[in-house]
This record gives sequence, structure tokens and C-alpha cells, in this order.
Amino acid sequence: MLKRITKSITSASIFLAAYFLLNIALRIALPHTLDLDEAEQSFYSQYLLAGYGPQPPFYNWIQYAIVSVTGISMWVLSVPKNIILFGCYLFYGLAAREVLKSRSLAAVAMLSLITLPQVGLMAQRELTHTVALLFATSLFLFGFFRTLRQPTIGSYLLIGIATGIGLISKYNFAILPFAALIAVLPEREWRSRLIDWRLLPAAVLAILIVLPHALWLPDNLASASAPTLERMTAEHLAPAGLPRIGQGLLSLIIAVLGFVALPIVLIAAAFRRDFLRALSSSSPMIRVIERMMIISLLAFVGVVLFAGASDIHERWLDPCLLVLLIYLFLKLETAGLDLSAGLDLSAGLARFRPVLPVFMVVILSILLFRIVGIQYIGTYTRTNVPFSGYVAELTATRKPVLIVAGTKFVAGNMRLEFPDVPVVIPFFPGPGVPEYADAKGPVLVIWRGETADDPTISPGFANDLVKSGIHLQELKTLTLPYLFGDGKRSFSIGYSWVEGGAK
Repeated sequence: MLKRITKSITSASIFLAAYFLLNIALRIALPHTLDLDEAEQSFYSQYLLAGYGPQPPFYNWIQYAIVSVTGISMWVLSVPKNIILFGCYLFYGLAAREVLKSRSLAAVAMLSLITLPQVGLMAQRELTHTVALLFATSLFLFGFFRTLRQPTIGSYLLIGIATGIGLISKYNFAILPFAALIAVLPEREWRSRLIDWRLLPAAVLAILIVLPHALWLPDNLASASAPTLERMTAEHLAPAGLPRIGQGLLSLIIAVLGFVALPIVLIAAAFRRDFLRALSSSSPMIRVIERMMIISLLAFVGVVLFAGASDIHERWLDPCLLVLLIYLFLKLETAGLDLSAGLDLSAGLARFRPVLPVFMVVILSILLFRIVGIQYIGTYTRTNVPFSGYVAELTATRKPVLIVAGTKFVAGNMRLEFPDVPVVIPFFPGPGVPEYADAKGPVLVIWRGETADDPTISPGFANDLVKSGIHLQELKTLTLPYLFGDGKRSFSIGYSWVEGGAK
């Protein structure tokens, strides 16, 4: 059965589609409390903006377009994400088919993406902008390998589209096209691809895709870059000078190992001696991929040395190392085609194929158990916060005409619970945001505190409310037990009802 599934990209894609349908069904079945990234998308889907803050806007634009047609719901948040993830796997498989002669190996390489923790688990669990980045990276690899093998105007335009989407998905995507460009230069047979006239319309297309956000960026550079720079530099943890560089390089090494270790161990265990023999195999395409990965990682070394980064996250390496699985299977195939090596990959493939459905079952189990088995784990997730219970209590006697929230987490969840009620955060720069002075009826002001059991309103949010003309008369607290918890631990929110209109 598994052999038939991995016989071609088409059959493997059907298998993957079924897997993503299961992921959608699981998310719909679980509590509809939104995690941080989901809540952000729920809140931002009210606005079409050129920029939303520290993350580029591509995923927000997709979400806005769908919500504007269908309205907000758990389905609308879950289905597009899984379709984009499916597209990531599909284009990765097509990229693998461009460089691998064996259709079976290409299908296995596509399915093997699930063994990368950042793709198989983390992207499915809570990420959104990274999901768009993964899609853009796979699309770029497909266009890039297609252009090297058989250049057409379509393959160049595909590179342009992928580059544009990637740059407005995550800023670190810029490393990938730069690394690909440099990696091709030493190969005489492909160097001409870089001076082909078809590269010009591809570049124009990329610029047109990026242009709306690029025009927004100069005036909003601080809000777009400050949060990421704070996470990268970790100033409160890292000393200055050489110790910080050392911490940054160590962080990069740990991130690389965390990204690549699991799939390498699995493939090595399946192919055994053949894997070790294949490590010395080479070809022009293998050399290009090696240079791409090395140049990308050197770019992060530069970030550590010159930008003071001391905390590199694994997911930031997605555009640099996503190509790893294609690279490993290309090495195996190249060694297998070398008659002097005498490698037979069929035994290794037979051992490796069963790993893939096992990973799917394990990931679905983790996604389920981290919510419903939380009382046995002890660490409660945001999805266990009982927002539907809060809403039932708060709106038993009256409904809000406007909701003012303290954080995007609260705002997004309230937006899902009240799809027809505007939800605002003070001073969020969105056109058409209903002003408190124009609200005709009860306004619900709601926030969460610094900790789960302390709903004290933050001074910053309190000041923003006053500046917005909102004066809270009575601060109240609502505490409910976590969903699927043991009943002993609870989550508290703070709230206040006020009447709309300027006072």
C-alpha cells in the first residue's frame, strides 16, 4: 500500500490531501479558542492594510480576502492554512521531481517534509506567517530547479511570483534568492540563466507584488523591525561584545541541529551504509544546493556578527534549509546511479516509507492530546482558555455594539465569538475603525492580565483607554476553569461595561 502511495507525486498528493482534511476536522472538533497567531489573523481580518506591524502582510491579505466573502469562523481560519500547507508539500514534490530521476524518490521527498519539526508539527500547531513562508520557499525551489533544467518564460515568472510572495510573507526569505543567485555563478552550464532576458519580467513581477508593502515600510520601519530585533538580540539575557557573538553562534548551531537532526537520523537509519556511501556523491545540482545552504547560513553568521543577534530560532532557518530533504535524496540517487558504488535503494525505501504515516499519526495525536490531555501535562495552552464560557456569562443580559480589547489574543477571540461586532484595540492604525464616540449602545472593554490568575489591567492599556475617551467606572473579574483541565486551575479576565459616546 505504502509503495503505491509513494509511486508518484499524484498518489502521494492524494494521500497528503486526506491527511490535511484530518487536520482540519481535528481543529474544528477542538475548542474554538484561538491560539496567538490564529487570534491575530481573526483580529486583522477586519482590515486591509499595506502593513500590520512586525510581520509582512501576505497571509493577512489572504485571510482578509476570504473573511470578507465568508465571514469569520473557525473553518475560515483552519481551511486556508491547511490549503497553503498542502501547497507547500505539493510544490516541494514538484521541485524534487525536477532534480530527481526517480518519481518514487520525488514522492518520498515530498512526504518527508513531515519529518522536519518546523514543518510537520510547528506549522500545523500555531504558525501562520511561517506557513506562507514555507509555501513561497517550495514554490521558489520548483521555479528555480525548473529554470536550471529547462528554462521557459513560465519558470522565470514562477521565480518572480515566489520571490514576491516570499518577501511579503517573512523578511528572512530574502536570503533564499540571494543564495540561489550566488550558488549558480560557479556552474558554467547554468551561469547564462542569470543574464537571460526572461529574468527581467520575473523581477518586475516580484517588485509589483512587494510594492504596496514596500511603500508602507519606510514610514513604519520601527514597528516592523523592533519586535524581531528584540527577540534576536535578547538584550536582557546576552552580554555585549564577544560573549554575545559566542552566544549567537552557539544559538545558530543549536538551531541548525534542531532543524536537520531528526530527518538526517531517520534517513540514515533507513538507508544505513548506503547513506554513508552517498555522502561523498556529487553532481552540479548537488553542488548548487550545497552552496545555497552554506551561503544562507553564512548570512545568519553575518547577522550574529554585525547585527548583534544572540538568539536564533529554528523557524527562521526555513528558507535556508527546507531544501535539505531534496538534497539528501539527490545524493542517494546520484550514488545509486553510479555503477561503481553498487547501491540498491529499494531496501532503504522499504524501511523509510512506514515512517511517514507514523509521523502523521503522532502529529495528530500530539495536536489532540496537548489540548484534551492537558491535566496530565500540567502546562495549559491558550486553546484551553474558556472564551465561549466568558461570552456566555458576559452577554447573558446584554450584547455589545463595540468591543475594546487589551491584546490581539483577546481581540481575535472576541471577534470569533462576535463576528458581527467591531473589535478594536486602542490606536490600532486601521481605516474605518469605529470610534468609541460613535458607538450607540453598550461597549465591552475586556483584557487579560500578565498571568492567568491575575486580571489586573495594565497601565499601558488603561492610559490608552483614557486617551481614547473611555473612562472605566467599575472593573470586574471573571474567572473560569480551563477547558479539559482538572478543575483546580483557572484563567481570569478583566472587563468593564461602559456606554458608548463621548462624555
